[in-house]
Amino acid sequence: MKPELDRIDRALLTALSVNARASGATLAAEVGVAESTVSLRLRRLHSLGIVRGYHLDVELSALGVSLQALIAVRLVKHDRSEIDAFRSAVPHLPGVIGVFHMAGADDYLLHVAAHNSEELRLFVLNHLTGHPAVAHTETNLIFEHAAGDGWQGLVE
Repeated sequence: MKPELDRIDRALLTALSVNARASGATLAAEVGVAESTVSLRLRRLHSLGIVRGYHLDVELSALGVSLQALIAVRLVKHDRSEIDAFRSAVPHLPGVIGVFHMAGADDYLLHVAAHNSEELRLFVLNHLTGHPAVAHTETNLIFEHAAGDGWQGLVE
């Protein structure tokens, strides 16, 4: 069931998407409600599973990590145990930023970061092409990434 969100809930979500570290007082001022209302509303949004957490956004290039890629992975077969084993191992591989389980020709899309092309090549060779569940990979380099805020148009 889709929970009802009013103007205050939507305004809080928007404000948090701009600055997830904003204080209760700042959020209250932006939304135009009391700080206690902000606190209650945020607890409700958490309990409904709408707000799952607050995340650190790291500028990888500032750490010397200059290469990012999306790697499409096609599995050999769709055996549940192999899928589960692959899915549980992949998020913990070095350089993996995100994992998407997909429908279509490819089964997974991995967002991976590396210091350079050699490190990315070794990641693919050591962790993907040698994995018994993996039939095929295709690596696409990312030149630029911009986060979207299109989710806001989905909130009524």
